[in-house]
Amino acid sequence: MNRHLLLLAVCQALFLTNNVTFIAINGLVGLKLAPLGWMATLPVMGYVVGGALATAPVARLQARLGRKRSFQIGLLIAALSAAVGALAVMTANFWLLVGATVAAGFYSANASLYRFAGPELVAPAFKEKALSLVMAGGVAGAFIGPNLASATRSWLPVEFAGAYVALIGVALLGLVVLSFIRFPAHQPPLPGAPAGRPLAEIARQPTFVVAVAAGALGYGVMNLLMAATPLAMQQCGLPFDDAALVLEWHVLGMFVPAFFTGHLIKRFGALPIMGIGALLNFACVAVALSGVELTQFLVALFVLGVGWNFLYTGGSTLLTSTYRPEEKTRAQGAMDFCVFSTMALTSFASGALVTTQGWTWLNLGSLLPITLVSGALLWLALLQRTPTPAKTAG
Repeated sequence: MNRHLLLLAVCQALFLTNNVTFIAINGLVGLKLAPLGWMATLPVMGYVVGGALATAPVARLQARLGRKRSFQIGLLIAALSAAVGALAVMTANFWLLVGATVAAGFYSANASLYRFAGPELVAPAFKEKALSLVMAGGVAGAFIGPNLASATRSWLPVEFAGAYVALIGVALLGLVVLSFIRFPAHQPPLPGAPAGRPLAEIARQPTFVVAVAAGALGYGVMNLLMAATPLAMQQCGLPFDDAALVLEWHVLGMFVPAFFTGHLIKRFGALPIMGIGALLNFACVAVALSGVELTQFLVALFVLGVGWNFLYTGGSTLLTSTYRPEEKTRAQGAMDFCVFSTMALTSFASGALVTTQGWTWLNLGSLLPITLVSGALLWLALLQRTPTPAKTAG
């Protein structure tokens, strides 16, 4: 841990504050403003759709301007989009709210790369721990996000408008913190410099395929259940403060393990830790299907968070072994595009399924992607254990 890595972890905490506040309020605000009930999570979906659309521009921006300037632009857009979100709630304009969350996705696409910027601030031998420690910054977001949503929901005459206003301050604070981080000197690509392998060639590696699949599907399952939780709890007659408590414990589950996930990956390897993450996802579904009391929601979402951490941190670490330095923005952008695209699909599906089919069928449906991830991990493990045939001399 050094000062710059610590400050980057603070930026991650502020990013998760933004994310968790959005998850806590966007579905409920959407349910109040949407023309139809199944459209309630469109503002949540807009956030991740915006992130998916922004992955390629962000990758190009980082390659051209470097980490710091790109991150600063993302934070400025975060502040602007939060202001538009507050206006949308005050004027009861559903589609303006969706537009604001789509714009906020540009910030999300930028900030999701904090985890890859962390290893660049330390010696190569510590890259697993650096990536994990940056993600550990989300622990603060676990406390701040739900409590910020609860504390600011009645700031203004229209419920939850104050929460969007508060997110403007969160983004501006992120700009201040980021200004003190010194990233490695950026070298824009020179004309004629080696550009590395094309993405199609990088993506043909089995390790790349499994890293991206685990990251995307693991995030997709987590998002499917997390985005639906406030709506499901409301349907079950539980108050908003209970939903905020469940989200707080969920995000704690997501990021507290990050203090030691890097150590576990370094000692046991990424694949075993990712396998445990898949098993924890199965456990989450089992608990969720056992009942709809506060305890079941809280335990299921906490276990889901830990499972996500193992899958996502392991997948991100695995990805770093599949590309050369000149290929990093291309490979990282491809992974995040897949992650955001999957999240966009699950954000829409969560609202549609929980309002039409219910919490039980939503959980049963999540078993398919969890099974696919488990199969992919087993396939790569078997592939790595199979000895490569030795070439015979001609």
